[in-house]
Amino acid sequence: MFVLGPNRYGKAETRVVRVTKHGDAHHIKDLNVSTALSGDMTDVHLSGDNAAILATDTQKNTVFAFAKKHGIGAAEDFALLLARHFVDSQPTIHRARVAIDEYGWDRRGGHSFARNGRETRTCVVHYDGDRAWVVSGLKDLVLLNTTNSEFWGFVRDEYTTLPETRDRILATAVTATWRHSGTSDWDKSYEKARQALMAAFADTYSLSLQQTLYAMGSRVLTECPEIAEVRLELPNKHHFLADLSPFGLDNDGEVFFAADRPYGLIEGAVLREGAPDAGPAWE
Repeated sequence: MFVLGPNRYGKAETRVVRVTKHGDAHHIKDLNVSTALSGDMTDVHLSGDNAAILATDTQKNTVFAFAKKHGIGAAEDFALLLARHFVDSQPTIHRARVAIDEYGWDRRGGHSFARNGRETRTCVVHYDGDRAWVVSGLKDLVLLNTTNSEFWGFVRDEYTTLPETRDRILATAVTATWRHSGTSDWDKSYEKARQALMAAFADTYSLSLQQTLYAMGSRVLTECPEIAEVRLELPNKHHFLADLSPFGLDNDGEVFFAADRPYGLIEGAVLREGAPDAGPAWE
């Protein structure tokens, strides 16, 4: 005997670019939108009856239509608008998840832009007909300190070869997500959280990347009272001293080999004490 477990379906990675024109001054929003819906889907899985299905192509079309009808402001607002539409307009859809990656552009003229090379802004919204959960974030925020980082005192066993160090490069590509305790000025909150992450990384004399992770999460919660929880993924982008001795040259922490893989991956969360229930926010 078998039963159907949790399931959802949707349209992944709908690329939508919205240009807003104010005379000669144009503005651009560049999003990658993924929608996922769940609800009363037993019949379609067990018998192929599609009566409850809102086609994934329809979900894609809705993204484009809403970009025209409503415009695109903060990614979180656009995700909320889509999620509420799918659930509130379809009786067989009980929950919607909308995830958005936003790519940044710098203005080079009234109608000319260049991709800015910054991190990618992210958000994920869940809506179940009654409540909405919003998780904002970023990925690929590359940070590096050339000093003020040590790593020593760790466990040593028969397989340990890593030497201890009192001075090293500390580099990472931050993936951070933060859960809001309510509605917010999403753009303002994003910039505050981003600045807090970068400031904590720069300010922390690091004895481990774990210590830096906690400092970064704590700084976000300190600077952003509207945020209830921060989750961080910090790959350790290793930089090893290049061996210049075959060339008769000293290397006093000046020339490094930037390793690609393998790399350490440090993950963790920092929560505000008494924060509201996360619900499905992280799903």
